[in-house]
Parts: sequence; C-alpha cells; structure tokens
Amino acid sequence: MRIRLDRKHRTPAIILGAITLADVVVLLVWDALPGIFPAGSHDVLGAVSLALIAVAYLVYQLERRPRAAELFKAIMLAAAFLFWAANQFWPNSPRATLFNDIAIALFVLDVFLVIVGWPAATQDSSFGEGGGKPGEQNFVALMSELRNVEGDRRFTRDEMNER
Repeated sequence: MRIRLDRKHRTPAIILGAITLADVVVLLVWDALPGIFPAGSHDVLGAVSLALIAVAYLVYQLERRPRAAELFKAIMLAAAFLFWAANQFWPNSPRATLFNDIAIALFVLDVFLVIVGWPAATQDSSFGEGGGKPGEQNFVALMSELRNVEGDRRFTRDEMNER
C-alpha cells in the first residue's frame, strides 16, 4: 500500500536528512578552510554524507510502504550511494575503483529506469517522480481548482475539456 506521508511519519527521514545537510556544510567548510581539519577528515565527511542520505532515503521509502518494484529501486539507489560512500571512505583501497564503478552502474541504471518508466508511476508524487499518465495530474489539479471556485459540483472529463 502506497501512502503520502504526513510530517509525523517523515520525521525520522527528515532528521537524518537534516544531519546529512549539516555534514555537507562542514564538508564545504573543509573545502574553504582545509587547514582547520584533521588529516583524512574530508574522506570521512564525504562518506558520512553519502551514507546518511542513503539511509534517510530508505527510511523514507519504508515509511511510504511502496510496491515491491519501487522498494527494489529505492534499495538500488541507496546501494549506489553506499558504494559511493565506500569509495570516499577508502580511497586507497584496491577495491575503491570497483566501489566507484558499481555506484556509477547503479546510478545509470536508476536513471535509465526512470526514463523508460519502470516501475510505473504511482499517484504519490511526494518525491517528485510519481504522477500517473501524462496530463492526468493537470486534470486532477484543474478539477480541484474548479471545485474551490464553483463549490462542490463534480465535473466530467468532457466538461473539463470544454472549459
């Protein structure tokens, strides 16, 4: 069952996301003033940001209770961020290049799946990817707007097209 989350259910993901943003700010401060940080801190800061946002996204998706295909795609995207984090955290590892290449492959696959429309979009557009058939969102939005203007009168699709 897919649901649009209220603030209460998004809170854990929002908290993790806010911590991630704070970490990113520190990472950007490191870029401006690297001398004030201990050696190796850049790798840790970058890896932590990537890992935290992966976890935040998974927490968000699990609260949404997506369909199996959507959950698979969310796990795939989180894995891409985690492999990228591993590459950042262990840049001198013999496997760093492999971690990076796996991250690239997962990101490319994720975007390709969006382009081909898999999984089919849901009506929950809380993350910006849902939406149903082309034009359907505009029709629903227009209907809502007309209800506000003209009371609770219901309009058919043909009546909407006449307007």
